[in-house]
Amino acid sequence: MSIVPSSPLVGRAPELATLIDAMTRPPAVVLVEGEAGIGKTRLVRAALDRLPRGDRAVLLGYCHQIREPFPYGPVFEALRDIRGRLPAAHRLNPVTGALRGHLPELAGALPPSPQPLNDPRAERHRVFRGIRALLTAVGPAVLVIEDLHWADDGTRDLLRFLSGQPPGGLAVVVTRRGEDGGPPGPPLGLAYRHQPDTTHRVVRLTPLDASGVGSLAGALLECSDLPAGFVARLHERTAGIPFVVEEMVRSLPGVEEPDALERAGVPLLLREAMAEQMACLSPAAVGTVQAAAVLGLPADEHLIAAVSGDSAGLGEALRAGVLHEHPGGRYGFRHALAQQAVYDAIPGPDRRPAHDRAMTALGAMESPPLVQLAFHARHAGDTAAWIAHGTAAARQATALGDTALAVEVIEGMLDDPGLPAPARGPLALMLSRLAATGLSHQRVVRLLRHLLRGEFLSGDVRGEVRLNLGLVLSNQAGDVAAGRPEMTAALAELSDRPTLAARGWASMAMPEWGDEPVSEHAGWMARAEALVAAADNPELAAAVLANRASFEMTIGSADAFAVAARLPVADPVTEVRREAARAFCNLHDSATTLGLYGAAERFAREGRRLALETGAQYPAYLVEASTIRREWLTGRWDGLRDRAASLGELATETPLIAVDLWLVLGLLALATGEWEEARGHLHNAGLDAPQARHAPVVAAAAGGLVDLHLARGGVDAAAAEAERAVARLRRKGVWVWGATLVPSAVTAFAAAGRLRAAHDLATEYAGGVAGRVAPAAYAALDTALAALASAEGRNADAAGLFARARRAYAVLPQPYAAARAAEGEARARLALGDGAATPALRETAERYARLGATHDAARCRRLLREIGVEVRLPGGRGRKAGGLSQREKEVARLVALGRTNREIADVLFLSTRTVETHVATVLRKLGVRSRTQIAPPA
Repeated sequence: MSIVPSSPLVGRAPELATLIDAMTRPPAVVLVEGEAGIGKTRLVRAALDRLPRGDRAVLLGYCHQIREPFPYGPVFEALRDIRGRLPAAHRLNPVTGALRGHLPELAGALPPSPQPLNDPRAERHRVFRGIRALLTAVGPAVLVIEDLHWADDGTRDLLRFLSGQPPGGLAVVVTRRGEDGGPPGPPLGLAYRHQPDTTHRVVRLTPLDASGVGSLAGALLECSDLPAGFVARLHERTAGIPFVVEEMVRSLPGVEEPDALERAGVPLLLREAMAEQMACLSPAAVGTVQAAAVLGLPADEHLIAAVSGDSAGLGEALRAGVLHEHPGGRYGFRHALAQQAVYDAIPGPDRRPAHDRAMTALGAMESPPLVQLAFHARHAGDTAAWIAHGTAAARQATALGDTALAVEVIEGMLDDPGLPAPARGPLALMLSRLAATGLSHQRVVRLLRHLLRGEFLSGDVRGEVRLNLGLVLSNQAGDVAAGRPEMTAALAELSDRPTLAARGWASMAMPEWGDEPVSEHAGWMARAEALVAAADNPELAAAVLANRASFEMTIGSADAFAVAARLPVADPVTEVRREAARAFCNLHDSATTLGLYGAAERFAREGRRLALETGAQYPAYLVEASTIRREWLTGRWDGLRDRAASLGELATETPLIAVDLWLVLGLLALATGEWEEARGHLHNAGLDAPQARHAPVVAAAAGGLVDLHLARGGVDAAAAEAERAVARLRRKGVWVWGATLVPSAVTAFAAAGRLRAAHDLATEYAGGVAGRVAPAAYAALDTALAALASAEGRNADAAGLFARARRAYAVLPQPYAAARAAEGEARARLALGDGAATPALRETAERYARLGATHDAARCRRLLREIGVEVRLPGGRGRKAGGLSQREKEVARLVALGRTNREIADVLFLSTRTVETHVATVLRKLGVRSRTQIAPPA
C-alpha cells in the first residue's frame, strides 16, 4: 500500500473564497451542502486555517447519527471550552445564568441561575437567549455545526433562532448532506428567513470532474503527470467523490503499470479500500477497529476495549489512519462511510457477540443510553431487549419533550421486518397517540399511512390509529381534505367502539374545518353527545363537552359561556383536565374572532394553566398563536412582527398554528405598504387552500387581500376575491366570522359598480349576525353599511354610520379598525363641507402613525395636502443628531425591501423626485453608498 501525504483541497477555489468571505463578514450564516464524502468538512477546515489572523474564537459542534435525547447538544458541545474567553461573571448578561445546568464546565464562570419559569416554552426561549448572549460575549466567533442532517429538532430550532438574529460578531457555518442524504425541506425549516443585514451564503459541493480527480490523486501520490487512462478510470470508478478517491489512492500499490487499478485486486470503492487498509493491521488493531464500527459513534478507550476485549490495538489503528481521535477523548472513524464499510465486512457470527458486549457495557453506565441499547439489542438478536429498550427510549424522549426522537425510535422499530406482529399494534397506537397530542407530524403521517396499508393491525387498533391519523392531518397538518376521509373511514371501523366513535364525531363537528354547512356540524355534534351519554367514560365526556363549548363559542351562541362553565377544570384525572385545556384554548381563539377580548384573555390564562399542568403541548401552542392575532386586533403592534416571526420559528411543522402568524404578518405588511410581502403572507394564511384551512382565519386573510387589491387600484380583482370569499362564508353559514371580510367586500362591490351585490351582502350579513354574541360583527356591519351609503352618495348617513362604527371599535377595542372608520367619517364630512372634518382627519393620520400603519397615515396626509392643509410628520423624539426622521425611516424600510423609487412613491403618496431626495439623505446619514447596503430601521 502506498504511503501518501494528507489530502489537499482540490477543485474548490471558488467555494473556499465564498466561505472565507462570509466568515470574515459577520453576522453571517453559511450552509455547506453536499453528499456524503464530498468534502464538506475539509472545505470548512481549510477556510478556518486561512482566516486572517486575529482574536477570533472557533467553536465546533457535531450532530451524531445515533443520538440520545439531549436537546441542543451540538451547540453546547461547541461552547464547552470557551471559559478562557469569557469576561467576569458580573459582566455577562444575567440570562446566561440559565445555561449553568447545561454547561457544568462553565458554571463557575456564569452568573447565578435565574428563577425557574412555569412555562416550558418561555424556559426554552430563555435558554436560546442565554446562548445568544454567551456567543455575543465570546465574539468575534465562528460557530461550526457539522452534519445538520442528523440534528434533533431542538438543535434546528436553536440554530434557526441564532441564524435569524445572529450576534454582530458571529458567523454560523453548518454542514449538511444534500437532498439524497438529508431530510426533506429547507435545512433550517420553512420559517427561517435570513435578515437583510446578515451575510447569507449557500455553498453546494458537487463531485470532482476528471481533471479534479487527477489533481487530487496526483497530489496524494506526489506525481504531477499521471497517465490519462489511469485518471479516467479512477474518475469512473469513484464518481468523483473526494473521500472515495482519497481512500482508494491510499490503498494502491502504485501507478507504474497501465493496469495498476485492476492489479490492486480491489475495485475503487470505499468498501474495498477499507478492507485493504484493514488487512495491514494486526489482529488486535482489527478487533479495535471492528469494535469502533459496531459502536457506531466515537467512543472512549474503555468502551472500545469492552467491546473488542483488548485496547492494545488502538494506537496502531490511530497511527495507520484508520481511526481518528475526536474531541473529548473519543475515537472513531473519519467518516460514516468508512465506519459502514468496516461494519459490513464483519462476519455475522462475529457481529452479534460484539453488539451483545456493547449492550452489556452501555447498560452498566450510570445513565444508560437507551437509544444505543435498543440499536445494539436489535443487532445482537435480543428481540425482547430491543422492544423494551426501544419503548423506554421513546417514553424517555417524550418526557424530555423530544417528540421527534420518540417518533424516530418507534418509526425505526415499526419499519423493521423483524419486529414481531404482537408488538406492532401497541407501538402503532403509541405512535398515533403521540402524534395526536404533540406538534411534530410529517414523519408520523407517512408511517401511519404505511401501517394502515398492512394487514397486521387488529380492527379496533386499526380504527383508533386511523382516527388519530385523521386528527393529526386535520389539526397539526391543517389538511382537512386529507384528514376528513380518514376520520370517516375510522368511524366505520369503530362501529363497535362507541366511545372512540364519539370522539371522532365530536372532532368532525368543529365548523372551522371543511366546507360543510354549519347545520351538518351540528348534527355530528348531536351524534357524539348521544354516544357519550351511553358510555361511562369521564375522559370521553370531557372531550365531547370541550367540543360542544368550542362549537357554541365559534358560532357566537348565547349559550357558550354556560357550557364553558361546566368544563371539568378541577377533575383529579390528568387526561380529563387535558381536554379542558384544549377547550379553553379553542374558546380563546373563538372569543378573539368575536371581539370578546376580556373573555379571551381569561380563557387564555386558564388554557395556559391547564396545558402546563397536563403537558398538552399542542393547545398551548395554539393559544400563543391566536394571542398574536388578538394583539394585532387590539392594537398592540409594538414588536408584534418579531413576536410573530419568533413563534413561527417554533412551528415549522404546524401549518394550523402558523396561519394566525401569517395572517398577522400579512396585515402588518399591508398597513405599511409592503405589497408583495403582504400578498405572500396572506396566501400562506390559508388562501393557498381555503377549503382545507381554518375558516375564520381564511375569511380574515381574504378581507386583507381584497384591501390589498383596492389599495393598488385593482378593483376588478378585489371584487372577484370578495365574491369567492363571501361564497365560502355563505356556504358555511357562520356569518360572525366575516367581521374583517364583509366591510372590505361591500367596498369592493361598490367600487366595481355592483351596488346591488353590495346592498344584498350587507342585508344578508345583518341577518346572519342578528342575535349573536359578536360585538366585532356588529361594528363591522355598521362599517359595511357606511361604505355602501358613501358609494351611493348618502354622505350624511355615511358619516353617522362610520361614527357609530368608530365608537364601537373603540370600546372593543380595535384601534386600527376604529381609525379606518374615523377616516371614512372624516371623508364623508369633508364631502358635506363640515369644517370639523379637517382636524379629525389630521388626528386620524396621527392615530395610524402611532400604530405603525405608515401607508394609511400617508394616505390621510395626501388628502390633507390636496385640500390645502399643511402637514408635518411627527417628530422623532429622542432622535440623535444625524439620525433618520420619521419619513426617512419609512423610505429606508421600503428601500431595504428592494422597492424602486416609483413603488415607494406609490406607497407613501409622494412624488418620485421627493423619494429620490429622501433616498439620497438616507444614504448620506447612514454612511453607505448603495441602496443594497440599507438595512430596515429598528
